[in-house]
Parts: sequence; structure tokens; C-alpha cells
Amino acid sequence: MLKKFIILIGISVGLGILTRHIGLTAHQSRAISIFSASVLGSLFFWDFRLGFVFLGTSVLLMTRTIDLENLIKSASLEVILFLMGMMVLVGLLKDAGFFAWIVQLILRIQRMTAKKFVIIISVISALLSTMTSEVVSIIFMVAAVLEICDYFEVDPVPYIIISVLATNVGSAATVLGNPIGILIASKANLTFEDFIIKAFPLATICLFATLALLIFWYRKSISHMDERIRELGANEILIKLISIPPGKELKIALAIFAATLFSISLHHRLELLWNLEPNTILLIMPLVSSGCVMIWKRKKAREYVEKDVEWWTLTFFMLLFAQAGALKYTGATDVLAKNLTALTGNSISALTGIILWISTIGSSILDNVVLVAALIPVIQSFKGLSASVQPLWWALLFGGCLGGNITLVGSTANIVALGILEKDRNIKITFLQWFWVGLVVGVVTTIIVWAALIILPIYH
Repeated sequence: MLKKFIILIGISVGLGILTRHIGLTAHQSRAISIFSASVLGSLFFWDFRLGFVFLGTSVLLMTRTIDLENLIKSASLEVILFLMGMMVLVGLLKDAGFFAWIVQLILRIQRMTAKKFVIIISVISALLSTMTSEVVSIIFMVAAVLEICDYFEVDPVPYIIISVLATNVGSAATVLGNPIGILIASKANLTFEDFIIKAFPLATICLFATLALLIFWYRKSISHMDERIRELGANEILIKLISIPPGKELKIALAIFAATLFSISLHHRLELLWNLEPNTILLIMPLVSSGCVMIWKRKKAREYVEKDVEWWTLTFFMLLFAQAGALKYTGATDVLAKNLTALTGNSISALTGIILWISTIGSSILDNVVLVAALIPVIQSFKGLSASVQPLWWALLFGGCLGGNITLVGSTANIVALGILEKDRNIKITFLQWFWVGLVVGVVTTIIVWAALIILPIYH
């Protein structure tokens, strides 16, 4: 631990000194140094990440690197409120038995084959992540996969990995799939419709490519599962199920969630109709719906807020966004953007490739929210270019989501799935066991996105 702490201090101080010597101001160098300390502290000492951002934010204020007013503006409270509302709604769905009902539907597959099972869990993992976020999706998909694998007495590891990789790909398809989606939407003024038109089709293509790669990669495991299905009979699994019909409470919960999704999908139209600022409806609809939920379920309202809202994570995000805002406030990101444009000759195609691969590789090592929070101010500094910077936002989104597939710690969904597997089955997946398949899927899907962003005019 001491060694890591010394490395952290050395890199952070070194960056501050280096950037000062190459012409940045004292405030700019200090902002870079403090932000890098928070990021490295989160990477080296994950359990203490909130402590690092508390300290870093305090130092930024004490040294007048940023003032209180701009710190609050940079904290992206609109994103935090959106996530709070969605977490309450997910708590309602969980309480009403929605995810148990979904698991039951998966297990009722008729004339099951191993390949059909792989396709079904991949598609449902991706679709669930587009509506409820990658973490919520993977918790319930892991439960379904483990139940079926236990019944057929096959190794669950390949199918857990398949489900997680599909979840990460699907999380790029909509604003709701990943916290970085709503963060990017709010900063780039992208609408839900923009995601459906531009991100969803590309994520679907990536999902098909991922499925093809995974079916080939795990062909031996799939063949073995087919043998077990023929031996035991797929339909017998229904005997083990507890029927969970959609009761009145589940129907009401689904109606509230559907109304929320419908309003979010039309938010741009409603904002134009009512002359509201961009993304107002997008950001407040989860609050409106969760407010109704807490009135309806008033006896459980406190439980939804205290247990289902991830306050630790949201506080970390908020202060990290504020520190990233300090980079923009001091002008440090403007200097970086200027150097990058000089390096690439103002080429949007070259900048798109750089942003895409930096975010892909970076998110395989760091939490993608940390990385995206650092790169957003840089992209905002490119607004002076003559060409549209929209491809850079999509590059950041897909890089942040697809890069998470490369390593065990590349995304929160990976970590959650591995934790459940270790806790419930005492099975540990090694770094290389995940890395090789994750690397192939991550690189291939990123190349697909890279080609699409450069070639297709819809992204420009």
C-alpha cells in the first residue's frame, strides 16, 4: 500500500511540475495534478475512492484553483438527480418482482438448444441494460444463467462472460444504459432520439458481431451443453420454476416505468412544444415518476431512497465531475485540445480515432465514468473547429462502453458479475481467462465503430 501511495504522489506531483514547465499556468498545473491524484487514488485504492475525491475537491477550493460557484456548476447535479430517480424506479421494479418474472420467461424457452440459449441471454442482457442500466441488468441475468447451468450441470463461466460482454455492448445503445450515456447527453445536448437513431443501430451491429465471435470462441462449451440438454430434456426445467404471474402491483410498476420511458423517448418533442431548455424533460422525468412512487409506496419510500439509491457512487461521481470541471475552468483542457488539433491538422477523423481508442483502452483500466469525466472538457474545447464535433461524442460513448469488455475490471457490470460468481459458487475467473476473449470482442467492436464514425455521414 505504501508503495502505491508513493507512486501516486510521485506521478501527481510530477505531472504538476511537468505541465508547469511546458507553459501551463499554476492553476492549470494544480488542477491537473489534483485530478490525476484523485483518479490514481481511485485506481490504486478503490475502497477509498470517495476519500480521495473529498480531499482533492477541498484542495481545489482552498487553493482557489476553482471557486465555489463554478465547482457547483461543474458537479453535474442534473445527472446525479436523473440517476437518483432511475434508481428509485429500479427499486420499485425489483420490489414488484419484475426481474424474477423476466428470469422465469427466460427459463421457459421452448425446444432449447445451447446456441439458442446463448442468443437469448445475449439479447436480453443487452436490452435490459438499455432500459435499467448495465449493473441492474447483470445482477438478474447472472441469476438466470446460474440456475440453468446448475440444472444442466455445465460450467457457468462461459455463459456469465457472454452475458456480461453483451450487457456492456448494449449499455451504449441508449441514454439509460450507462451513467456515461446521460453524462454525455447532458454535456453534448444529445437527445434520446439521437441515441436511438445513431447509437442503437451501431450497438446492435456490435452485438451481432459479439455474438458471432462468442459462439465461435465457446463452441466446445456450447457443444457440451447441447449434449446435456439432450440427456436431461429442456422442458423438465419448468418443474423447478415457481410461477410468478404479473400481479396488480407489478402491472402498476410496469405502467409507471413504461410511462417514464415513453416520456424520455419523446423528451425533445415535449421540450420544443413547451418551450423548455434542452434535456429538461429527459432529466426530470425519473424524478417525477419516482416522486409518484414514493407517494404511492409511502411506507417504503425511505427504503427506496436509502437502500436502492447508491449514494456512495453518486457522491463519488458528483465530486469527480466537479474536479473535471476545474480542468475546463482553468483552461487546462483548452491547451490539450489545441495541441491535439495541431497534431492532427484539425482533422475530425483523426481526432475521432484518438478519442475512441483512448477511451477504449482507458476504460479497460479505469472506471469509464472517471475517464469520460476527464475527456468531456477536452471535447468541449474542440467546439471552435469548423467541422462538427459530434463524432467525438459518439467515439467517447462507445469507447467508454466497449473498452469495459477487455479486462475483468473494465466495467462495473464485470465486477458485479464476478463478485456474485465468487460468492455464490466459489468460482474465480482468472485475468487471462477473461482477457483474451474480452480483447478480441473489444478490439473488433471498436474497429466496427471506428469505421462507422468515419465513413457514415449520419455521425457528422
